[in-house]
Order: sequence, then structure tokens, then C-alpha cells
Amino acid sequence: MSRMIRSIVTLGGWTLVSRGAGLVRELMMAAYLGAGPVADAFNVAFSLPNMFRRFFAEGALNQAFVPLYSKKLQRRVGAEDFAQNAFSGLAAFLIVFTLIGTLAMPLLVWAMAAGFAGDARFDMAVDFGRVTFVYIAFISLFAFLAGILNAHGHFAEAGAVPVLMNLVFIAAILVADRQGWDIGTTLAWTTPITGIAQLAWTLYAARRIGFVPRLRWPQLTPDFRRLMVNMGPALLVGGVVQINLLVSRQVASGTEGAISWLVYADRLYQLPLGVVAIAVGTVLLPELSRRLQAGDSAGGREAFNRGTEFALFLTLPAAVALVIIALPITEVLYQRGAFGAEDTAATALALAIYGLGLPAFVLQKALQPLFFAREDTRRPFRYALWSMVLNAALAFGLMPWIGFSAAAWATTLSAWVMVIQLWWGARAMGEEARFDARFLSRLWRIALASALMGAALWGGWGLLQPMLDQRAYRIIGLMILIAIGFIAYVLAALALRAARPSDFKILRRQR
Repeated sequence: MSRMIRSIVTLGGWTLVSRGAGLVRELMMAAYLGAGPVADAFNVAFSLPNMFRRFFAEGALNQAFVPLYSKKLQRRVGAEDFAQNAFSGLAAFLIVFTLIGTLAMPLLVWAMAAGFAGDARFDMAVDFGRVTFVYIAFISLFAFLAGILNAHGHFAEAGAVPVLMNLVFIAAILVADRQGWDIGTTLAWTTPITGIAQLAWTLYAARRIGFVPRLRWPQLTPDFRRLMVNMGPALLVGGVVQINLLVSRQVASGTEGAISWLVYADRLYQLPLGVVAIAVGTVLLPELSRRLQAGDSAGGREAFNRGTEFALFLTLPAAVALVIIALPITEVLYQRGAFGAEDTAATALALAIYGLGLPAFVLQKALQPLFFAREDTRRPFRYALWSMVLNAALAFGLMPWIGFSAAAWATTLSAWVMVIQLWWGARAMGEEARFDARFLSRLWRIALASALMGAALWGGWGLLQPMLDQRAYRIIGLMILIAIGFIAYVLAALALRAARPSDFKILRRQR
């Protein structure tokens, strides 16, 4: 299990660096664009290729491909040919899909943000979208190659690549500011450039493990047909998730600045989510697939429990922090330049709501591999469908009462409903999919340690308020406040035996 945890820490570490660079990118965008019409237009345009990428590549294809590919690696039969055929099929589909999406951009923008119709944001979003949409081809092929690398146990190579994207964006903003270029247009043209850079690096990494993609006409082999069959429900799962995203954008598009408020809040809560949840889900899927193929049920249960335990140990305190100190975090990080106090208050509200759902988003990533490793993509689709219905009902139903924050509440509540369904459905898998005594013993200790940390943060915020109010010292004040929370959590966790000192040795070895 230490190997699996080390893989999670390695991937999570690179994701932390990437999300940190992404946060710097967002801070610069907030300072230069604020939450105005250009920011709204670019955020919608940038969301479109990323939405479909999560739908096709990171979602359906990898969830269906990785278990099949991992089994072939385990048997050492046909893995190379299967991967080449799947890569060619994905590339052919992406060429056609990119052309159609670019031509249909006005319709896509309207579907994403109907509230833009009739004002300048719509035309800007269409123009930006026609430039950014080709990004889906590069980033989807990158995601596929990352799945191959992960199946071979190479997590660092793919995990490091998103750092490159954010660095390119940061450089582009700095150059645009110096040269006097339009920031929105610069960001749009930078998007496909980052996709090319990420794909090129991953092609190099794949080459090092012996996989050199060769484009060919896809063959309808039995394995390829099985991949398509398994992808069907997974595509629908991805479609449901993206419909939830569309609902959020539609609810927010009627209020100028609301889409950007949600995006900026999303970037902050995505920091712990990406570091923990995505790393856990990415590592658990090939790990469980290999163990189930080998008939190692006990090892599969151990992997599931330790991965989930480790994820919650990092996630619960992060969720408490996002809820309690959402306002000072947002104020210190974002409030400058074109980003005003009203933007800060709205973004902090969305961040706190998302924080309440953070454990649910992480648990989904831990529970879903139990189904996907068994090539069961149908039940997760049914669960996602019910969550989608609830999300839409809550978002549109609450909007007249609480405004744009209805989108955030709907996202959080529907995420918890999804977790409940996944947990209930996994019960039929037997003991190997159930929480063991160690997990149950540590869960309440982790929760109590997180609550004690929350109390320390609340008190620390009050003591440090004078420093946080002074622009020259507020960054130092926030760093001190975060340090107070971190120390309080570690001490509480050790005192309550929510963790042992040996648990931190893995972290020290990975620094």
C-alpha cells in the first residue's frame, strides 16, 4: 500500500504545483480583467473545450480504456495494438468533432450561457471560442496518453504537464501587458498553444516507455468493440456531469460577473480537489483493475480503504478551511485592480458553498473506481442521472430566491446525493468494497481534528484581522493564519490518533 500512497503523493504533488501555477494565472486574470464582460466571455470560451475533454477523454474513454488496457498489460497480450487502435480512433473522432464544434460555436455559446444573448459578451465568447476550441483535440490526446502512462505506473510525467500550460498562460499575460495587446484575445490564442505544448511533452514521455503512437485507420476488432460498448454508459455519465456544468453557467449568465465569480471560486476549491481527489482516482483505477484481474480481493479492499482514508485525511481539513476563512482567502488573493469588494464577497460565498461539497467530490473519485475497475459503467450513469435531475431542479428552483449562488448550492447538494448512491450501490460488491475497521476508527478522529482546526482558524482570523486589513501585510497575515490552521490540525490529528507519525514519512520521502 505504501507504493500506492507514494503514487498518490507524487501525482498530487505535481497537481499541487500545477494548481498553484493555475492560481497565479487566475490572480493575474482577475487583476487585469476583473469579473467583467471580457472575463465572462473568455471563461465560457475556455470552458467549452475543457468540458468536452472531460466528457470524452478524461471521462468516458479513460474510464473504459484503462481497465481493459491494464488487464492486457497484466496478461502481456495485445496491449500495444489495442492502445494504437484506440489512439487512432480517438484522433479521427477529434478531427471531425473539432471542425463541427468550431462551425457551431454560436449555438454552443448559447447553450452554455443563454444570458449572454443580446449583449457584447455573446459575440466575444463566439470569437474567443472559435480560437480556443481546437484545444480539445490536443488536450484529449494528451489525456489518453496520460492514461497509458498511469497504467504503466508513470504518474509524475503526466502530472507535471499541466504546469506547462499555466506557465505559458502567465508568460502570455505578461507579454500582452508589456506590448499593449488585448488580454482577452491573447488568452484565446494562447489556449491552443498550451495544448500543443502539453501534447508534445506527453508524446515524449510515452516514447520513453516504448509507446509511439502511429495514426492508422481504426479497426473494429473485438477489443475495440468492447471498448465502445463500455464507453457508452461512461459517455452518458460524462454527459450528465457536463449538463450540470451547463446548468450552473445558465443560472449564472443572467447576472453580469456571476460566471466569473463561480469560476474564480472553482479555481480555489479545485486546488485541494485536484491535489487529492484526482490523484486518488487516477491511481486507484489501474491499481484496483490489476488486483481484481489477479484475484486479489483482500488487496483490492486494502487499496480502496487506504486510498479513501488518505484522501479524507487531507480533504476534510481543507473543506473546513474553505468554509471558515473563505472571505480572507478571496480578499487577499483576488481583491486588487479590477476586482472589487463586491466581487470578493460574491466569490467568497460561492467558495464556502463549494467547500461544503469538497468531501463529496473526493469520495466520488474514490468510489467510482470500484465500478469502473469491474467494467461497470452502467450503474454510475444511473446515479449521475438522478444527481443531474436534482442539480437542475435545485439550481433553477432556488435561483429566484438566492440568485447566482443557487448554482453552487445545487452542485454541492447533488454531489452528496451522488456519493450516497455510489456507496449504496457498492454494497453489493461484497467485503472488498466496504470500509474496514481502521477506516471507521480513523474517520471520526479526522473529523474531530478538522473541527478543532476550524476553531483555531476562527480565533486566528479574529486576532489577525488588523494585519489582514492592511494591504502591505495581508499576504503575510493570510500565511500566518494558514500556518495556525496547519499546526492545529497536525497536533490534533496526532493527539486523537487520527494519524501516526509514521504516516508522514511517505510525505517526507516525496518532498
